[in-house]
Parts: sequence; structure tokens; C-alpha cells
Amino acid sequence: MSLRVIARLINYWADLLKSYRTVTAFRWLVIGVLVGTFSGLVAAGFFWLVEFGKFIIQHNMAGIVSPEPAGEGIFHGHAGAFRPWVIPVCTTGTALLTGWLVQRFIPDTIDGGTDGTDATINAFHNQGGIIRPRVAIIRGLCSVLTIASGGSAGREGPITQMGAGLGAWLAKVFNLSAKERRVLLLAGAAGGLGAIFRAPLGGALTAVEVIYREDFEAEAILPSVMSSVVSYSIFTFFYGTEPIFGIPRFSFHDPRELIFYALLAFVCAAVGWMYIKTFHVIKYHIFFPVREKVGIIWSMGLGGLAMGLLGIAYPYTATDGLITGGILSGGYGWLELAILGQIPALGMCYIIIGKTVATSITIGSGMSGGMFAPALFVGGMSGGLVGKIGHEYFPNIVTQPGAYILVGMAAFFAGVANAPIGPLIMVTELTQGYGLLAPLMLASALCIVLGRNFSLYEHQVENKFDSPAHTEDATINVLEQMHVSDFYDPHDVIVLEEGTTLKALTDIIANSDQLYFPVRRSEDGWYVGMISIHNVRNWMFEEELHDLVVVKDLMSRPVYVRPDYDLYQALLRFVNTDYGQIPVVAQTNTSDIIGLINRDDVFQAYAEAIAEVKGVDIESTFKAD
Repeated sequence: MSLRVIARLINYWADLLKSYRTVTAFRWLVIGVLVGTFSGLVAAGFFWLVEFGKFIIQHNMAGIVSPEPAGEGIFHGHAGAFRPWVIPVCTTGTALLTGWLVQRFIPDTIDGGTDGTDATINAFHNQGGIIRPRVAIIRGLCSVLTIASGGSAGREGPITQMGAGLGAWLAKVFNLSAKERRVLLLAGAAGGLGAIFRAPLGGALTAVEVIYREDFEAEAILPSVMSSVVSYSIFTFFYGTEPIFGIPRFSFHDPRELIFYALLAFVCAAVGWMYIKTFHVIKYHIFFPVREKVGIIWSMGLGGLAMGLLGIAYPYTATDGLITGGILSGGYGWLELAILGQIPALGMCYIIIGKTVATSITIGSGMSGGMFAPALFVGGMSGGLVGKIGHEYFPNIVTQPGAYILVGMAAFFAGVANAPIGPLIMVTELTQGYGLLAPLMLASALCIVLGRNFSLYEHQVENKFDSPAHTEDATINVLEQMHVSDFYDPHDVIVLEEGTTLKALTDIIANSDQLYFPVRRSEDGWYVGMISIHNVRNWMFEEELHDLVVVKDLMSRPVYVRPDYDLYQALLRFVNTDYGQIPVVAQTNTSDIIGLINRDDVFQAYAEAIAEVKGVDIESTFKAD
């Protein structure tokens, strides 16, 4: 009985492996789960570090108690003595450390874009989907210190970059193509964003649409959704499933209220323009010239000092004997107070200005952190202004002013980031319902139209045809219409063992017309490398080495194609390896080599296909030449 169960499990495992190798959707599903697992663990650790740092620096050392939203605030205790000078000291120290780390280890990221999200967009379009682990780690840890010390920045940007870095790293581990690596980059970003915001669907959709102004990456939806769901599940295992905000449910029931939501869109678009303009002025007209004169470390240190001084100089509100700060860190607690009606309209105006300037100083100076949370903060307060004023003069129509804060968050970010769907879904997940769907759609659509001429993210492009990542999509690739099965030579292939000596290899080469030889591992028969006569030419006449050198010492990395691959996929592998022949493996077993395909045959097929498209007789052309 036990043998039958074991045999059945083995068969199930074999079927899963077959599905992974042959069914693209299943393969992306599996990889999405893996990326989501890593992203969820990283997001959970990152969140804990940020909250712990805020509790130590702001709560204990500085004696500042900022409001926390209901779904956060995992550390509790009595505040320390009020020492406001701790904030500028810590923000300055963090900035100097960040500047030194960036200059010493990742100087190429100094001009990397707006924040971690923009760096991810840049990696997708211009860097082949590559984010070096060193970059993700340093930027992530510096973001922890920035937010914990009081810098006006959010968690979402850094975790997006760290999740994307994980996806890119896994793509390298599995030796995936550049196209697949970019997909995993977005899947990792979706996992980090969905977890840290506790909005799995909104996080996935935001990740695939924020890279374009007028498009989205459809191929990445499946792994991104899977990654985001798994990451969210892991995150909520540690911190619970409660949404960030503890707020009542809002609903839309009066069509007349759409007038006020349309007005909200105009207000959010105007504030969004101001938000981006302020950021660009402070970054490019203040900190860039300073950096040219004194260097990245000291210019960033100046930004940290300015942020710290602004943070303690901006007004505090005494609430129940506690000292609270308005523009430090992310500010979700203030948003919750605003939703609950505890911040007056004038206070919202004051906080919008302060948060915009503080965020521009923090991120514009080069410190690590995200623009996502501050954008939601400013957008929410902007929407709250409309709700407050509307409720004051038209209380029978605007009955729930707190709802305008939620709609403002989504509409504002949709406008400044050109991402209409993801933020909208995020808000519905935050409110745990679709009661505000109609105003969300209206306000987001209007903000997209009104904000079409500006963008928060510098590396965002219009659509796929403007992205270097999709250059090949702009042309007709005739090789995609042809398959390896029609062009490879299905015959017995000489496969070498890792332990084959140079002497034996020399004899094999002398008695074979094969130029490239696959290598398999002796223990399990796995295909592990390639040998070409070019690898061994310099060694063949060194007779004293014939019995010392083995194939394992001379082989290079393995590469293969399957019969169902198109010739474009085969061509990419020839270009990436410079091999003249590549093994063709069976559909269900990458170690079962069933033939070889020649590079010349692929080039010949391409030439003939192009000639056919152009209506040219290629043989006649060659004869004429």
C-alpha cells in the first residue's frame, strides 16, 4: 500500500514538472508563488524595522507621539521626555550615512529617478530588468533609517524596489531571458506593494500599469497577481488582516454629489501639479547645484538637516497631553484622523503645504524613501478640503466628508502617476467595499485627463512602443512564425561525461564532425554544460595534461531549445552564447537531448523568410552577386 502511495506521489510530481516545462501559465503561476513568498517575508521584515525605528527614535528618544492608524502601531509604551532636537540630529546623520553608502557602493544610482518605484520603472525600460541586490539592500536599509528618523517618505517605494530586486535576482538564478526577467521584476514589485499596503489586487494592478502613461504590461498580470496574493498572505500572517485605516464604511447614494467629486478632481489635479513642480524645483534647482559644489554626501546631509528642522519647526498639536508632529514619516495616522473628521479645513491646508515641501526636501536631496505614501497623504488632504467645504455649505448633499479623503487619495495618485486602475482598487480594498466606486472612477478619470502633461515618475514612458524593453515588438519578427522542430537535425548526439579526460575528448573530436558537445553529470545524467572545439583547441597538443584535465574543467554554461520554441527564441540563445550549435531537448525532459540546431540554419531561414516577405528570389540574388 505504501509503495502504491509513493508511486502515485512520484507520478503527481512528474506531472507537475511536465506542466511547469510545457504550460506557460502554470509556470508563471509557480514562479509567482515563489516571488511572492520572498517578497512577503521581506515586506514583513521591512515593516517591523520601520515601526521599531520610529518607536525608538521618535517615540522614546524625541518624545514625539504621532497618531497611528488602527491597522498599524505595533509598538506601544510611554513616550520619552520631549527632545525635539533628536529629529534633526537623526535625519542629518541618516542623510550623511546614505550619501556615503551611495557614493561608495552604488554611485550609478545617484541620478536613478524619483524614488524606488521610479528606479524600478527605469530598470524595466532601460536596464534589461536588472536591479543589483546591492542596490535594493542599501536603498532598503537607508529607507528604514529615513522614515524612522522622521524623514517625509513612504514605505511603498522602497519595498517596491526591494521586491523588484528579488524578482530580478530569481530570474538570474533560474537563468531566464531578459523578457522573463522584466516580468519577474514587476511580479516582485507587485508582491512588495500588495503586502505593505495590504491591498493584493490593487498592488498587482499598480505594478503593471505604473510603468506606462497610457498602457500596461499585460504579460505580467498573472505572476503579479499571484505574487501579490501570496506576499499579502504572508504579511497578514504576522500583522493581521485588518486594513490600514480603522474607518466606517462609506457609500455613494446621491447623484448630485458627483458635482463635488468632479470638483475634487480639479482640486487634486491642481495640487498634483504643485506637488510635482515643488519637487522638481527643490531637487533640480536647489540640491543639484549644491551637489555639484560640495558633493553628494554633504548635499544630502544638508537635505537631512533641512528636513529635521522643518519637522520640529512645523506646528505640533497637543492632544491628551501628547506632542504630535504633522509632517514626519508617512503620515497615515493623520489621514485616519482626517477621515474621522478630527482635522479642520485650515489644518488640512497647512499640512498639505508642509508635507509637499518636506517630501521634496527628503527625496529631492537624494535620501531613500518613497513618494507613494506622501502623494496619498497630500491627495487625501486635498480631497478632504473639498469634502469639508461641501459639507459646510451643502450638508444635505455632502453627507460623508470623510469619503472625499479616500477618493482624493486615489484620484491624486492616478493623476500624478498616470495609474487609474490600481489606486482605485486599493481604496476599495481599504474601505472593504465598492460603495465609492462611481465617484472613484469619475475623479480618477478626470485627474488622468487633467494631469496628462506631467508625471511624478521621470522614467515613465507613454506606451510599449516608446519603451526600449519592447523595441522588437515594433517590427514584424518573421522568426516567430517558424519553429525549431522544422529546422533541427534529429539524430544521435554525442554527449560527454563530466569526468571524460582531455585525451579521450581529443579522440572523440578527431572521429566526429560534431563541433559542440553537450555535457552531462555522471551521477544523475543532468545536462550541465557545453564543450566546443574552441574551448579545447589550445589544450589538445599539451600531452602532459591529457590525463589531468577533464571535461568539467573546460565546459561552459548549458543552453538548450525545445522543438516547440520559435526560431526567434533560438536566435536569442545563439546571440547570448555565441555557440554555433545548440542542443534540442525533449518537451518533458531538458536532459534528454534529441538533436542539434545550427546557427547557420537559423540565419538561412531568416534570410529566406525576409526575401519571401519582400518578394525577392534569394537564389537569383546570390547568383547575380
